[in-house]
Amino acid sequence: MNNIELKFKSLVNQRVGFICFLVFLLWIKTVVAYYVDFSLGLNDPLQHIIMIINPIATALILLSIPLYIKRAKISYTIMGLIYLIESIFLYANILYYREFSDFLTSSVILGVGKVSKGLGSSTFSLMQIHDFIYFIDLIILILLFSLKFIKLDSKPLRKLAAVATTSVGILIFSVNLMIAEGNRPQLLSRTFDHAYVVKYLGFNTFLGYDAVKSTMTDQARSTAVGTDMDDVLNYVDGNYAAPNPKYFGKANKKNIIIIHLESFQQFLLGMKINDQEVTPFLNSLYNDNNTISFDNFYHEVGLGRTSDAETMLESGLFGLGSGTFFPTNGPANTFQSAPAILAQKKGYTSAVSHGNVGSFWSRNEVYKNMGYNYFFDQSYYDNSIDNASMKYGMKDKLMLSESVKYLEQLQQPFYTKFITVTNHYPYTLSDQDNSDGFAAPDTTDSSVGNYFVTAHYLDNSLREFFDYLKDSGLYDDSMIVLYGDHYGISADKNKALAPIIGIDPNDFNSYNESQLQKVPFMIHMNGLKGGVNHTYGGEIDVLPTILHLAGVNTKNYIQVGSDLLSKQHKGPVAFRDKNFVTTKYTVVNNSKGPQVYSNETGELINLQDNPELEDKVTNWQEEVNTKLKISDAVNNKDLLRFYTPNGFTPVNPDDDSYNYLNQIQRLIKTRSSLGAGSTSLYSKNDNKSTTHLYNTDAPELNGDRTPIDDWSYVLKNDADN
Repeated sequence: MNNIELKFKSLVNQRVGFICFLVFLLWIKTVVAYYVDFSLGLNDPLQHIIMIINPIATALILLSIPLYIKRAKISYTIMGLIYLIESIFLYANILYYREFSDFLTSSVILGVGKVSKGLGSSTFSLMQIHDFIYFIDLIILILLFSLKFIKLDSKPLRKLAAVATTSVGILIFSVNLMIAEGNRPQLLSRTFDHAYVVKYLGFNTFLGYDAVKSTMTDQARSTAVGTDMDDVLNYVDGNYAAPNPKYFGKANKKNIIIIHLESFQQFLLGMKINDQEVTPFLNSLYNDNNTISFDNFYHEVGLGRTSDAETMLESGLFGLGSGTFFPTNGPANTFQSAPAILAQKKGYTSAVSHGNVGSFWSRNEVYKNMGYNYFFDQSYYDNSIDNASMKYGMKDKLMLSESVKYLEQLQQPFYTKFITVTNHYPYTLSDQDNSDGFAAPDTTDSSVGNYFVTAHYLDNSLREFFDYLKDSGLYDDSMIVLYGDHYGISADKNKALAPIIGIDPNDFNSYNESQLQKVPFMIHMNGLKGGVNHTYGGEIDVLPTILHLAGVNTKNYIQVGSDLLSKQHKGPVAFRDKNFVTTKYTVVNNSKGPQVYSNETGELINLQDNPELEDKVTNWQEEVNTKLKISDAVNNKDLLRFYTPNGFTPVNPDDDSYNYLNQIQRLIKTRSSLGAGSTSLYSKNDNKSTTHLYNTDAPELNGDRTPIDDWSYVLKNDADN
């Protein structure tokens, strides 16, 4: 034996040394799995470093547990069991990810029968030739013990050595967590995506974190009883706003197209930078006679941001006060959401198109619970195109242009949502994508300047999409709803933004901050005869407004917002942090109490000189608190399982109607089975595609388009999804 072999043998024949060897083996194959079998969205060198070190800490902590046991045989046996369980857990995640593009959660593991059913006979087909590398370590360990290269260390181990080993693991984990939080702030409080936690903190931490979240959610659910709905029903009944006869049913049986404007704030509309309009197309739409545009419309999101906006849009309930509703409660909760309501009341087909991974915000689970028939995520787009994707998904021009091959296959009327991503922080865009040379404003923060460039790109993307809708004939049969999901410029950058929007940075205050919560909300339909509407409202009011336009009365549904077009609509507009806005005042709470600003002048009002207003503020605050409390009770306790409106059937997410596997085959099969009764645009166009009508200047396409008959990569992704 050479010197290295002797040192290695000496190391592994000591309990602590053997544990270090096991940690090394687990670390090696986990890192291999990260790079070979998982797509974790690594965006910078630091993320690679974090991901490479994250398996070490928890493996060392877990494997150090047997060191506290004095008897060698028992200690080594438990080490082996822990190592085997960790190895099985890693490989099970690999197989599960290949089938579902997600990671094993505590609920999935506890419901192992459901997992087996989900994987079924396809388990062996999921295995790949290179999988042998995940078992080499087990073979190596068996050989080393068989050849007696490794022997049990029967010498007593000082307790201090066990404590030191565990402490090193905890220290490594603490450093890992600190670096991860620095790279992705609010990593655990916002839970964007399961992949985020895995790539930053590893499988073990993700499972533990998921188990804690699930336990907290289950505890809240377990305390709920049917009578908890009494307060909810009383509130909804007392705050119901009857539809305006002028608009009720105006969009009956019309297609409803929702366009989710990422990070898009109201001040972008009508703005010019260097004498060039930031959003010329949206400006024209905003002022179109066929558009109802709201100029006092606010986002009301919390930590969930985009997913909070979707929660309000689809369900008429707020996001959570702490954490994020979609990944925390959404996969298990009962919903009364737009897709299911419209399907059951008006025969709508529903779909979402989004160029990000399906598991982000747990959308692939939540959308099924909401009743969405189809979900076209990143895997349904041509990812072979160079520079097609950004940090949060496919660029808008590419996503929208490629989405129409799915759109034209949907049975009409349809309810469909397009989630844009290009106008997302950090607002990076190549010069090639800035086709008309829009120049960013001068500012002390480059991301603030680039925000206007990406907003301009989004505007161009929407112009192209609307041109297609008109040329294909869908425009005349559709109501198109556009809304900004949340702020784009964060509070720490408002000083850099202030001069661009005409505010002295030194005068920027809480009132200005609240005004930046204004986002666009536009409803466009040929013959709508709208105009700019000055009603005060927010995202919580979108669902009842849309449903009433579609001819569905919301009286029996659990929604805490109200129809913006109703004569009975009333405020205040509640923010998730319990601040609020009324038609005349903006109220911001701080340690000194409520700060009340005049909406007309922006000036701070002294409540001590106005006791009548102080009483009103107190009453409004109570209304806001009650609205949020009611919404949180429904979401946290899953109260909708206790209440079903007349004529509504709760969604069963396991129904084939919400199966996101083989969606394309289902689309085509539906069209074929209906034959002459098919209402899809494709069928109405004599079974000819309309995708050639989509004209985009996206530089990545170089003038080429994917013909409708070429479904090869789509069908493959569909089967693998």
